[in-house]
Amino acid sequence: MRIGPFELSNNLVLAPMAGVTDRPFRQLCKQLGAGLAVSEMVSSNSLLWGSEKTRRRANHEGETEPKSVQIAGADPQMMAEAARHNVDQGAQIIDINMGCPAKKVCNVMAGSALLRDEALVARILDAVVAAVEVPVTLKIRTGWDKSSRNAVRIAAIAEQAGIQALAVHGRTRACGYKGEAEYDTIRDIKQAVSIPVIANGDIRDPEKARFVLDYTGADAVMIGRAAQGRPWIFREIDHYLRSGEHLPEPDVAEIRDIMLGHLHKLYAFYGEYTGVRIARKHISWYSKGQRGGAVFRDRVNRVETVAEQLALTEAFFDGLAEAEARAA
Repeated sequence: MRIGPFELSNNLVLAPMAGVTDRPFRQLCKQLGAGLAVSEMVSSNSLLWGSEKTRRRANHEGETEPKSVQIAGADPQMMAEAARHNVDQGAQIIDINMGCPAKKVCNVMAGSALLRDEALVARILDAVVAAVEVPVTLKIRTGWDKSSRNAVRIAAIAEQAGIQALAVHGRTRACGYKGEAEYDTIRDIKQAVSIPVIANGDIRDPEKARFVLDYTGADAVMIGRAAQGRPWIFREIDHYLRSGEHLPEPDVAEIRDIMLGHLHKLYAFYGEYTGVRIARKHISWYSKGQRGGAVFRDRVNRVETVAEQLALTEAFFDGLAEAEARAA
């Protein structure tokens, strides 16, 4: 899988997710087998670039290359300026968001709302590609709603503009995250263009990744929600695609160690106050399905300090690891 000058280590991509794919999570997923991890969405509004939130979102210090930053907006010149700004800050790939279904994004005609205006799509893509020397990629959905699926036409526009890879979430904006992903549409897109196509939607295990690659002909798969609390999904899929064999599931002790390493990175990145609050959702995801998890989550979500959060989390997972060892 190649994007411009960058040869990825494999064809597995971590999807950009607001509030999730910060630098600590991107780096963790790369360490555990993701070939590429795309940043959280950064606004094209230059008034926001100096905000702490935006600076964090574009922070790639020490991150494994290539560094991909996703930008969002609806004005071609603002998007071009945002692309230049982020390249100046170290971005090696610029990704354009035309897939986000969130109302606050679509209400300003950004994200997946852009799919309703193909001429504007073309102007944005042309402006951004012309503005920077680095590869530009695009993330889309299959259309605004089921009566207006136009992803094949958007893909052709993207290829014409010089987009170097296209990620497709196999749902319309109206579908949100409900229903089954439309792999037929992704297959149609792959047959219509020659640029790399990345299939996204409902890929939760190695078998599904293999099926989607084979069925759609896509060059890569993108994984979002299935990596929450399971960042090792990338190594599991990578191993299966290479060998046809399954890696054993990580035991509780390894999950604990991965999670604690992640938490310490979050605290260092955000500081104590914000770090504790960001960590809560990750702790919830890591503990999902574990015995006693609901009671543990209720307790750990109430504490306010790093020391308390770590003590409760370590004690809970240590107890699970000891129980697992006794049962072995």
